[in-house]
Amino acid sequence: MRTIDFLQTLALATAIILLAGCSTMQRNTQSSRTAVEQLLLSEAVKRSFPNEPGEFLPIPRGAGVAITTVGMTPDQAFLQQVLTGWLGQQGYLVQKDGKDATHRVDVVVEALGTELSGTFMGMPPVQSQFIPFSLPELALYKSQYQTGYAKFHLNVFGLPAGNFLGSTSAFLADAYYNDYTLLFVLSHTFTDLPSVPEMGSFNRKPAGARGENKSE
Repeated sequence: MRTIDFLQTLALATAIILLAGCSTMQRNTQSSRTAVEQLLLSEAVKRSFPNEPGEFLPIPRGAGVAITTVGMTPDQAFLQQVLTGWLGQQGYLVQKDGKDATHRVDVVVEALGTELSGTFMGMPPVQSQFIPFSLPELALYKSQYQTGYAKFHLNVFGLPAGNFLGSTSAFLADAYYNDYTLLFVLSHTFTDLPSVPEMGSFNRKPAGARGENKSE
């Protein structure tokens, strides 16, 4: 009888610990970005540009253009550089100093960043003053969802008068990287990124070799 009571108590304590470790978490990623976060941002920016631009700007091709960027994120400098190259590919002459520019393009960054959310079921890491070692995280099920998001539009002005010529529709795109862990050790990743860092694989190949295999 005592053995049965002990087993029941042990099972109840285990269930309480596991339930205490079941939670849903959501937070913004840190400003010091990992390689995956950087790839999510850059891919979202690149995807936001239309494949068939057409006459999306009220500016003749070959005109000199000055670019300014305004937003609430330090990553807007990266967006401006990518947009500069893209406008050059469309036939516009981007002026650094703006002295010879006939038009000004103001880039209004509405959103540019990454989001992280997820679900955890199991026992979180345990540190105690009563035992000389810490217990690692034990995940029965764990999911992490990372999304890179870009949204901005362009306002166009004529120079030197500064007359407003028009606004573009929103440039909008995202990219995702989802990671799953099941029964402590089984893990899998789903992503729409073309290439991501590989971690913890015995058959891991260098990034260059992976790119060569894909191109063959």
